[in-house]
Order: sequence, then C-alpha cells, then structure tokens
Amino acid sequence: MSPRYTRLVDSLPATVPFVGPETNERARGAVFDARLGANENGFGPSPRAIAAMSAASADQWMYGDPENFDLKQAIAAKMGVTPAHVIVGEGIDGLLGYLARLLIEQGDPVVTSDGAYPTFNYHIAGFGGVLHKVPYLGDHEDPSALIHRARDVHAKLIYLANPDNPMGSWHSAEVIETMVAQVPDGTLLALDEAYIEFAPAGTAPVIDPDDPRVIRFRTFSKGYGMAGARVAYAIGAPGLIAAFDKVRNHFGMNRAAQIGALAALQDDAYLAETVAKVTRAHARLNTIAAENGLRALPSATNFVTIDCGKDGDFARKVLAGVVKRGVFIRMPFVAPHDRCIRVSAGPDAQLDAFAAALPLALANARG
Repeated sequence: MSPRYTRLVDSLPATVPFVGPETNERARGAVFDARLGANENGFGPSPRAIAAMSAASADQWMYGDPENFDLKQAIAAKMGVTPAHVIVGEGIDGLLGYLARLLIEQGDPVVTSDGAYPTFNYHIAGFGGVLHKVPYLGDHEDPSALIHRARDVHAKLIYLANPDNPMGSWHSAEVIETMVAQVPDGTLLALDEAYIEFAPAGTAPVIDPDDPRVIRFRTFSKGYGMAGARVAYAIGAPGLIAAFDKVRNHFGMNRAAQIGALAALQDDAYLAETVAKVTRAHARLNTIAAENGLRALPSATNFVTIDCGKDGDFARKVLAGVVKRGVFIRMPFVAPHDRCIRVSAGPDAQLDAFAAALPLALANARG
C-alpha cells in the first residue's frame, strides 16, 4: 500500500532541478576532463578553510552548533548588522526552501523571471504557490516588470538574482535600491546575491537591514569556493529572521562546514586572489568564444555565458558536442536565452580542454 501523500505532493511531478555531473559521468562511463558546468568555483577554498576543516574532522562525532553562533557573529560584523539580522543555512537553496515554507500556502502568488533560477520555482511549487513570470529585458532581469506584476497579482514574494544566473548580467545598486523602494505592501523581495563578490563596485545596494520589504541571500559556494560544504546566509529584519527558527532544521549545518566558512570569511586576501583568477578566466573565455566566431556576454559572476549565434536547437547541439568530448558545461533553459551555453571560470587546464572541444562541437553542430 502506498503512503498517503498530501494532495499537493500527489499532484506534483518528480522533479530534479539540476542533473549533476556525476550522473552524466555514470551515464557516459567516464569522468569528465573538465568540470565547468556545475556553477562551481574551480579555484577552491582558502587554505585556511581547508586547514580548519581538516582539523575539525576528528570532532565530527559532534553535531554542529544549532545556533551557528560564531559564524553569525562574524557575518554580522562583516556586514555591519547585528546577529539578530542573520540566518545561516544549508546553501541558498536550503534557505529559499525555508523562506517558501514560511510564506507560501496553496494558491499564493509569487513573481519571478521566466528563465531565472529554477530551484526557487521548485520550492514554490512544493508548497503550492502559483508562479507568475515576466520576461527578461534583453539579457537582464527586469526589476520594473517584476514590481508591476507583483502589484497586479498581490504577490507574497518576488525573486531577483543580482548578479543574474544564468546570464551573468547585473544591475547597479541604484536600480536595486529603486526596486526595493517600490516593493508593494505585504510583498517580500528575495534578493539573491550569490555572485556579489565577482560584481563590479557599485553593484551591491545599500539596504537598511531592518527594512521589512527585502531579505538578501549570500553564499560561500561561489566566491569562497565551498559549494560542497553547503553554507549560506541571509540578512533581513530581525522579526523575519527569528521566524526561520520555526521551520529550519536546527542541526542541518555540518560542523566542519561551519568552521571552514568562518576561516574563509576571515581570509580577505585569498578571496581577492580568487576574484582576480576568475577575472583572468573571463578574459580567456572571451578569447575562446571570439576565436570560434561566438560572443561572450559581459559577466559579473563565476561563469561566462556564450551566445552561440543561432537558436536553442543549435546551442543544444553545441552543448552535446562539448560534453561528448569530456567537458561538462550547461546552458540556460528558456528561449531566447537557450541560444547560449554557460561555462564556469576555472583553472587553465580545464579551459584548455574547453578550447579544444568547442571548435569540434561547433563543426558538428553546423553540419
């Protein structure tokens, strides 16, 4: 006899927002020569973080601190807020899931961009929310359109990533501050700043941490190179932050990950080195694209989105050709952005593998 699922769960399809590279490797019977599609930071974490996590390994018999006290204190000091403004969780994905659980009941309207981060949509659907999508404006999410749609549908929640995934584009702080000022009463803006460490100066907005209209998310997965540790945090008004204690997994944080994130946060020099390496990788990817007659889009993230110049079917052939040659990459899912492929910044050897695979994949795609 089957379990008695809720009506909502029974109505939902089984969904995997992202198929991992390991799944692809098992299917192809070989590991990839280059892993440039999982949206990771291939330059890795600070040596201080590695040392701290190694030293913590013997103590993994203990649960992590359920209050994330030391890490919250350090984040608050770095962000210029109080610990009451900070929630730590299992990656931005985990925190978005908690946020959806806090706010979304069956039928509640939620606004996002068509083609934006799909895991957010997965969480909203899982709690019965109704997604209302607006198109991108060119290669950028459209803050004005998001606000107007939120007003029209009386949205409980708006999602915006700045800088953006999957296009790598970004808006200035002034644009985001204007958007926050226009958030309707009763609506919350979820501002995903996962890539903010790579963004140009003047991208991060100045937001009053007590402002009840916005919660901003940051992560150790991208700039700090700790995607596998699953550590992220959010900054919001204390009342909203306290509400997470009603629904979060209090022992969900890995003890070594907490310790590693604290060490990484204190190593500003290594973060600066990583950002410089990503900038150089951007330049290399731009060159590779140009040498193959393609256009790399400007990026404020740890990846570069490359316009293949035709439609989604052509880009999917290019993608398949690159993957077939041992280089794992991904692409945006929604037209017209599915004309592109997305390639993470990484060490030279991995970019060499991509540079070798791309012209062969393009030749096959062009017939």
